[in-house]
Amino acid sequence: MAKIRNFMLLCLCALMVVPALRAEHLMIIAVNDTHSQIDPASDGKGGVARRRAIYDKLRTDNPNTVLIHAGDAVQGTLFFSLYRGEVEYALMDTLGYDAIILGNHEFDNGMEELAAHYRNVDAVKLSANYDFSATPLNGLFQPYWVKAVGDKRIAFFGINVNPAGLIADMNCVNLGYRYAPDVADATARYLKEVQGVDYAIMVSHIGYSSYEPTEPNDSLIISTSHYIDMAISSHSHTTIKPGSDWSRVRNAAGKMIPIGQNGKSGKLVATYDLDLETGNVVYNHIPVDASWDEAASRYTAMNSWLDQYRHGVDSIMNNPVGTSARFMRNSSPAAQNWVSDATMEIIKDLSGIKNIDCAIMNKGGIRTDMPKGTVTEGVIGSMFPFDNRFVVLEMPGTELIESIKLMCGRGGDAVSKEIKATYNAKGEMTKATLKGKKIDPKKTYIVATIDYLANGGDYMTPMTRCKRLFVDTQKYGNHILNYVKQLEAAGKKIDAKDEVRIQRK
Repeated sequence: MAKIRNFMLLCLCALMVVPALRAEHLMIIAVNDTHSQIDPASDGKGGVARRRAIYDKLRTDNPNTVLIHAGDAVQGTLFFSLYRGEVEYALMDTLGYDAIILGNHEFDNGMEELAAHYRNVDAVKLSANYDFSATPLNGLFQPYWVKAVGDKRIAFFGINVNPAGLIADMNCVNLGYRYAPDVADATARYLKEVQGVDYAIMVSHIGYSSYEPTEPNDSLIISTSHYIDMAISSHSHTTIKPGSDWSRVRNAAGKMIPIGQNGKSGKLVATYDLDLETGNVVYNHIPVDASWDEAASRYTAMNSWLDQYRHGVDSIMNNPVGTSARFMRNSSPAAQNWVSDATMEIIKDLSGIKNIDCAIMNKGGIRTDMPKGTVTEGVIGSMFPFDNRFVVLEMPGTELIESIKLMCGRGGDAVSKEIKATYNAKGEMTKATLKGKKIDPKKTYIVATIDYLANGGDYMTPMTRCKRLFVDTQKYGNHILNYVKQLEAAGKKIDAKDEVRIQRK
């Protein structure tokens, strides 16, 4: 009897020291809006080889991983301007993305070129609210993808931005769009109730917040949802700090839903550690900095392959063309003012139209910072990479007023010194003047701009109703480059004031 009691005691002790089994986890790695930042940016952050080192370390440390790119992998540096996506799309499988979605800039060279690249990319391509059936992209996308981990099934589905007012019409012909909020929760519900998945994760490229107030955003979608369990956000270039109030949004049932986004240019990598038993998510950011350089240097084959492209980029980046009196961040009023005022001078000479009243540009078209000191051809090319043309419009006062109202509604935009406007806390225009006088709705004004805005880009619909007096045939960035060279030849520097021309009061 004593032997039996001792045996049972030993068994009980053995059970007590057996460690509890760890619940299954899925490590989701995500980046967004990397915008062709192949090498580190001017601030020393980012770089594709560093990101690969981070991805590989996370995959080594975590048995179950998924790697996601949430769109806008292209456009923003000379790598895209010169090589039209050849570099970025070739790297997709090298980096090992499991699933990708479209950003708006993937359309910049048209769907034919995009389809040619995507046919060679193995990653699952997701979109639940675009209809590609009448486009060159037909057959390349699927609405969702399911990842099985143990006895759990995790679904990822893609939600894309409304192309109207954001993507040039000629670059998205016959692309069908379904309203994102209607599709997102319905897709999540279908996945959970019909497909029987345990978690439905939205990968979105519509923005944490809206650039255009009338367009939906991820916060709105989650707040009206019952079925979405997590969201990977992009497009708005928001850095959602882990642990902040922004990193969770309350859904229609009152549950807090995790959401993340990591700025732009691949300077941060986001991780979402999903506990598949509880549904809890631990969201974090990993800086893409010099601490990863040693690991990144081991990718000799990839770096050697990239060197052939770097040679072309460097030949332009290192060619001095002008001098800047000050540093101007691309999002700063100074940069916006300089571009708009330069546009006035350039177009007057280019078009021969001397009575131009003002210039309206788009702040989103200024892609990189203006350094202090030497300015190279590569800096100007990187700042203005888009294939847009200068345009001169004949605008009725009513349309000019409506255009300024739209710009007020999104917190201002790039305008020349002739325009001043104010708006209230609701984004409603309270005052607008041109050359110090109230804009007359009965008068006609001559306005310089670019074809992207004239075609209704950035939701500038009033411009589409205006007569075109002049349309140039060259990329407007080429004219800005020549303008900088002329300044340098005249002994003048690039400069502008930090004056806010459309401001909240």
